Amino acid sequence: MQRNGGGVGAGGQPWVLRRVRLTWLSFMLFFILVFFPLIAHYYLTTIDEAGGPDKRIFGPRPGGELCEAKHVQDLCRIRESVSEELLQLEAKRQELNGEIARLNLRIEACKRSIDSAKQDLLQLKNVISQTEHSYKELMAQNQPKLSLPVRLVPDKEDPGLPPPKSARSCRLRSCFDYARCPLTSGFPVYVYDTSSYPWGDHIDPLVKQAFSVSVKSNIYVTDNPNIACLYLVLVGELQESSSSPLPSPSDLEKQLKALPYWRSDGHNHVLVHLSRKSMTQNFLYNVSTGRAAVAQSTFLEQQYREGFDLVVSPLVHALSEPNFLEVPPQVPVKRKFLFTFQGERVESLRSSLQEVPPQSFEEEMEGDPPADYDDRIIGTLKAVQDSHLDQVLVEFTCKNPQPSLPTEWALCGDREDRLEILKASTFALVVAPGDGQLVASAGCGMRLFEALEVGAIPVVLGDHSRLPYHQFIRWSEAALIVPKPRVTELHFLLRSLSDSDMLAMRRQGRFLWETYFSTSENVLNTILASIRTSIQVPAAPIKEEPAHEIPHKAGKLAGTDANLADNGDLDLGPVETEPPYASPRFLRNFTYTAADTYRAWNRAPGPFHLFPHTPLDPVLPSEAKFLGSGTGFRPIGGGTGGSGKEFQAALGGNVPREQFTVVMLTYEREEVLMNSLERLNGLPYLNKVVVVWNSPKPPSDDLLWPDIGLPIVVVRTEKNSLNNRFLPWDAVETEAILSIDDDAHLRHDEIMFGFRVWREARDRIVGFPGRYHAWDVNHQSWLYNSNYSCELSMVLTGAAFFHKYYAYLYSYVMPQAIRDMVDEYINCEDIAMNFLVSHITRKPPIKVTSRWTFRCPGCPQALSHDDSHFHERHKCINFFVKVYGYMPLLYTQFRVDSVLFKTRLPHDKTKCFKFI
Repeated sequence: MQRNGGGVGAGGQPWVLRRVRLTWLSFMLFFILVFFPLIAHYYLTTIDEAGGPDKRIFGPRPGGELCEAKHVQDLCRIRESVSEELLQLEAKRQELNGEIARLNLRIEACKRSIDSAKQDLLQLKNVISQTEHSYKELMAQNQPKLSLPVRLVPDKEDPGLPPPKSARSCRLRSCFDYARCPLTSGFPVYVYDTSSYPWGDHIDPLVKQAFSVSVKSNIYVTDNPNIACLYLVLVGELQESSSSPLPSPSDLEKQLKALPYWRSDGHNHVLVHLSRKSMTQNFLYNVSTGRAAVAQSTFLEQQYREGFDLVVSPLVHALSEPNFLEVPPQVPVKRKFLFTFQGERVESLRSSLQEVPPQSFEEEMEGDPPADYDDRIIGTLKAVQDSHLDQVLVEFTCKNPQPSLPTEWALCGDREDRLEILKASTFALVVAPGDGQLVASAGCGMRLFEALEVGAIPVVLGDHSRLPYHQFIRWSEAALIVPKPRVTELHFLLRSLSDSDMLAMRRQGRFLWETYFSTSENVLNTILASIRTSIQVPAAPIKEEPAHEIPHKAGKLAGTDANLADNGDLDLGPVETEPPYASPRFLRNFTYTAADTYRAWNRAPGPFHLFPHTPLDPVLPSEAKFLGSGTGFRPIGGGTGGSGKEFQAALGGNVPREQFTVVMLTYEREEVLMNSLERLNGLPYLNKVVVVWNSPKPPSDDLLWPDIGLPIVVVRTEKNSLNNRFLPWDAVETEAILSIDDDAHLRHDEIMFGFRVWREARDRIVGFPGRYHAWDVNHQSWLYNSNYSCELSMVLTGAAFFHKYYAYLYSYVMPQAIRDMVDEYINCEDIAMNFLVSHITRKPPIKVTSRWTFRCPGCPQALSHDDSHFHERHKCINFFVKVYGYMPLLYTQFRVDSVLFKTRLPHDKTKCFKFI
């Protein structure tokens, strides 16, 4: 027990010491792990702050000390690049801020300049207004005011005129009451309803019906007899009826005097006797017509009052219209027979025209020596036929002679048989009656009508004959009038004529027949027009097509295409653009001269007389009236001279001030149209733009039209027709028209140069794309060719200038068959216009230089891209040739270039000559 106790006590002290040591060791270890890092951190931090940034031990280090690793070097380079870019952007930002500040200063300066310019402009406008007012006052002081005279309505109780010395001495000055026909009256004509009068039952029904139809369509006819200038009475052709006999001359005279407006002597009355047969009785020969004029086909010398009565053509086509396709062509000039004549002489000289005892031939010649040349004519013509020098056809006996007047040559056979002979005849003989007192006869009128109808040149044997409307028509341009004593020289005379002279006479004859003789309407219009021309009353203006405008909204101001506005070295004229200026009005409507009147009747086919309602001298609006010699246009002023600089600063030409109108046809291509209109912005001398909206659909409601600073008139059409391009719209107030397609691209300098050229050749088509026609030998027909060539005969109206006058002719005068074919094919309207102008002027068009391609790139395809386009144009040309009777197009190698114009000439076209 002691040993255990002693052992425990002895061994306990070392165990305590070990435990104390372990505690102390744990405390020291805790102190080292906790407090020593804190002390070290504090110490190190204090050293870094005391040593500065360059002596830091653990802080961030400058330069590339930390970029020694490869993956860090790339990031450093990116950081440096971005830093440089940020510095550059900052510099630019500061620079732009400075530029903005400078521009703001300039804007403020411009605003002040604009305000100052507005003030100056306002002052200039006031000065201009005052100057215009002063000018008007000066003009009013120096020029008297001229207004139309007040129209005096004739008194119902017309006292009449002093009686003439005899009925044969009636002339317009003594038997016509000019007081009923003032210059401003409009030439009103009252037509009696002959069916309500006794002799009306005996009038040929066809004549009566044709006359009634023509009266209804005449623009001069009025229903008010109190204001009438002229009174028209249809008195024949009379024919017997089963119900009652023909009225005697005395009965007819009493019935005429019983007319309600006869006024005792019949002044200002015209008795019209229309013949349908060669044997026409002259019922008015023994009727005292007083101061009434007579218009008929048959006259005796003692009956005819020169300058008062009127010789008219027979009425062959009473109700039927002539078929142009059945009319033979005018070429070749020479036909099978040199001349033909078929007729049988009526031996009896007993005249049924007189109610007096028959007289001998010598007595009827009123003392002239016997001169019956009919036997000599027969012998001479038979000798020519037997000589076989030329193929002629003469027959002096007929199987079926038509009834004719005494001493007249009777017509042989039916009309169709006679026409077949005449179609093969170069000349057709018209032998005047043997009775010298028979100055006009229906038989000779019938022969003349048939010869002109089929293109046989009439040869009238007998210079004493009065041909229809001989006071106005220059018959020497369409027929040969040979005295009977020269019958022996007739063959030599006919052989001496050249082909060009014969073709000119044939063309003139065709024109006279179509204009004055072909239909009943033309016959009536010619009678009225001849009387109106004699008393110097102006014709009614031809109508213009009313432009029914489609409302449209104008958008923003149109810009100017830099390519179109860059005009190179060509000066377009004065810098200052003028406001819209219409062409001057024609001021010669009331001043006629003999030269103008005579030229109007005889120009073939001149512009004056191609109008259906007034075939002799229709007075058109000013922009459609041709005057003057040569080209047929009125001459205006002269040039101002000067050098090239002065020429560039002026418009040129003979009219010092003029503008043109753009007529643009479009069909459902709104975007193309808007681009084309915008290209016209800034075009000098442009008066306005007339857009012919050819689509039945109206423009889109949201369509914004460009504002080009000039009127844009959008015209609604009745139907989709290419003929609408050439309607004489009343919105066109200038003589010059630029017809242009909506997809055509033309520079301003090109348009201006074309306008200058047109002003020097106002009667021709002046344009850019040229075409020509060619003869196909294999198929014996005409072809249309659009290949580039040194020769041309047409200028397409898709980009061409022409005179507004041709719009009237195209729409109202040109045969309807041509316009119908244009509508049928929806093609060929440009060819038709070229045919018309060449037919009238006998001149080719003028081509001016443009770029080789002027069509809109990227535009929707037009009608011309169709495969059938060219086939249809071939057909059109051949059809138009049939209608006109010959090929009116003329070839030319003439092309107009400006010496300042830059032309691209392909290497394969260098053989073409260029005229400047």
